[in-house]
Amino acid sequence: MSGNFDRTLSRDDVLRRRASLLQRLHIDGLLLLLLLLLAAGSLFILYSASGKNWDLVIKQASSFGLGLGAMLVIAQFEPRFMARWVPLGYLGVVALLMAVEVAGHTAMGATRWINIPGVIRFQPSEFMKIIMPMTIAWYLSSRSLPPGIKHTAISLALILIPFVLILKQPDLGTALLILASGAFVLFIGGLRWRWIIGAVTAVVPVAVAMWYFVLRDYQKQRVLTFLDPESDPLGTGWNIIQSKAAIGSGGVFGKGWLAGTQSHLDFCRKAILTLSSRCSPRSSAWWASACCCWYTCC
Repeated sequence: MSGNFDRTLSRDDVLRRRASLLQRLHIDGLLLLLLLLLAAGSLFILYSASGKNWDLVIKQASSFGLGLGAMLVIAQFEPRFMARWVPLGYLGVVALLMAVEVAGHTAMGATRWINIPGVIRFQPSEFMKIIMPMTIAWYLSSRSLPPGIKHTAISLALILIPFVLILKQPDLGTALLILASGAFVLFIGGLRWRWIIGAVTAVVPVAVAMWYFVLRDYQKQRVLTFLDPESDPLGTGWNIIQSKAAIGSGGVFGKGWLAGTQSHLDFCRKAILTLSSRCSPRSSAWWASACCCWYTCC
């Protein structure tokens, strides 16, 4: 009595057995290691800079954990699947930005949030930081490269619509970041150098026009403070001056862990408070962590 117990394995079966756990989860091991090292290093430094504030460290670590969890979940979707939803996501976020313009929540002189009482308050422009580069990549992926005048103009229109909506909130920093993220994808798509040179040449007159007709007084003050912080040493220039003092006293290698005078003596109290306010799950850092899956899948 004999029997054939041999089983022929397909090529997919062989590859599946050889694949590591990270490969089966569609995660780039090296990139994940670098992310974990960066996160651990930042928590190590935050503990020192915040004066041994465990609550702040735990809050930031929780944000890292949520971001990595979202990365793991989203990495299971194929990039083509995500690309199909990009246009809908773009339209949805633009609609939210328009809703902010009509019925947004105002705080500290800016209307940037949508507030659902008792549920959540969020900032739609944070979602656009992810959607914008994905939208331009989605649009150019089905066109011949380098893009011609028509497709470049359409790409710029896709960038400028949210840029203008966010600029009106006002939120110049986020608007410029979104403009840069879309323009960078357009540059990678093979934008012609003569157009790039023309855009760079136009920066100066555009900046002058924005200074006189777009920027508000507090935004102008930020620029002036950056150029000359000593003009208001006890006000807007305080943090910059203390940062320079910290670098000057610490030198190249610093004073050592838990030995920084500017933070431990509360000279940089405002900086620590600003840092802690940006550690919430709705912040751009959290969403940027979640978006890392886009790169690990490629």
